[in-house]
Amino acid sequence: MKKLLLLPLLALLTMAAYVADTYTVDVASSTIVWTGYKVTGKHTGTVKVKNGSLTWADGKLTGGTFDIDMTSITDTDLEGEWAAKLVGHLKSDDFFGVEKHPTTKFVITKAIPQDTKGNYKIVGNLTIKETTREEKFLASVSESNGKITASGKLTVDRSNYNVRYGSGSFFDGLGDKTIYDEFDLQISLVANK
Repeated sequence: MKKLLLLPLLALLTMAAYVADTYTVDVASSTIVWTGYKVTGKHTGTVKVKNGSLTWADGKLTGGTFDIDMTSITDTDLEGEWAAKLVGHLKSDDFFGVEKHPTTKFVITKAIPQDTKGNYKIVGNLTIKETTREEKFLASVSESNGKITASGKLTVDRSNYNVRYGSGSFFDGLGDKTIYDEFDLQISLVANK
């Protein structure tokens, strides 16, 4: 009889060891740098993290989500009028349609440890302009003193999200006006317990 009573207790203790802690993303300390590529070069800029959280259990990242404030897009490689024109175009319906779609979302569905050094394969659902697709990327994640730091580079094929302006996949004869479909998001998140 005593053994039967101990089994549920052991199960509860085991479950308690895996209860996830939620860490809130510090938007002021988190950054996203974007890089878009074209035949004649590239452009870079930033976009702000709006909010988010990461979950941590048993010494590992177990999940999370974060929203990107698409209204905060900036360009960092141009100045003045040229930067303003590029940002205006990126916010327009030709690209991200920020007026109708001010937020982009990423939800982690799997955080797969690759080693014991904090390297993970992140699998999650990215939503841009009401289209959601699974994306995968490698990230480095660590936790110390109630703070998680995570960084990784997500490469996105914009044509999968109905962002087709200047895409050689959809339009012929663009020549040196072609804008490549893939762009990079260098994501650095800081989250506090």
